[in-house]
Amino acid sequence: MLSKAHIRLIRSLDTRKGRRTHRLFVAEGPKLVGELAGHFRCVYIAATEAWATAQVALFRAAAEADIVTPAELERASLQQTPQEVIALFQQPTYDTNPVTAMTTGLHIVLDNVQDPGNLGTIVRLADWFGVHDVWCSLATADIWNPKAVQATMGALARVRVHYINIAAVMAALPPTTPRYATALDGEPLWQAVLTSAGIIVMGNEGRGISDEVRRACNRRLLIPNFPASATAVESLNVGVATAIVLAEFRRRESNGS
Repeated sequence: MLSKAHIRLIRSLDTRKGRRTHRLFVAEGPKLVGELAGHFRCVYIAATEAWATAQVALFRAAAEADIVTPAELERASLQQTPQEVIALFQQPTYDTNPVTAMTTGLHIVLDNVQDPGNLGTIVRLADWFGVHDVWCSLATADIWNPKAVQATMGALARVRVHYINIAAVMAALPPTTPRYATALDGEPLWQAVLTSAGIIVMGNEGRGISDEVRRACNRRLLIPNFPASATAVESLNVGVATAIVLAEFRRRESNGS
């Protein structure tokens, strides 16, 4: 049976205040819960009898678990269509020095991305393209927002998301570290020299990259429309733009160019 206290706890995690107070996040659905269960401490599971029977090891591994009816699950769910299981996980703490980490490998930096769905999609893209760390400005959306968690499709099991003072960290990096700003005044992506290691900065959905962070970048990239002379929309969705840029970086790396 799903208690009123557990329903209140689950629903509190739909707010930033609730997530900060409890240091928990909620995940729903068999696929997402299954992806995350081995990587984060599960403090509570509410599941239908069918799911609990099929996933008995995951069900028993939770610190606390209840078998619930579909109607109870619907009352607690934060999704329009509940899917068999709701799990509460402990938010991780990563002991990672950003300046040290950013000097090797490819990294994504998000400057004030506001939409949780966009954030979750970018984390999912990072997972697909082998980027293990996403660095967010302090004003970027909360990755533990249920909408962001669902949008990651389980990529949080492999991609670490950090919140930092972007401008301060980038100023502390060695001057030779490639820092790519995506901007309308940048060099066309297809023509630019791209490195296998470096930082790709993606900006706010409406305002782009802030002036302070832009100044800390030493390279600029433009995703050109086609044909270049045609009239087109002003900009791309930040998730779509991230996918295009990451794909080109990895294509070059795979081709050795």
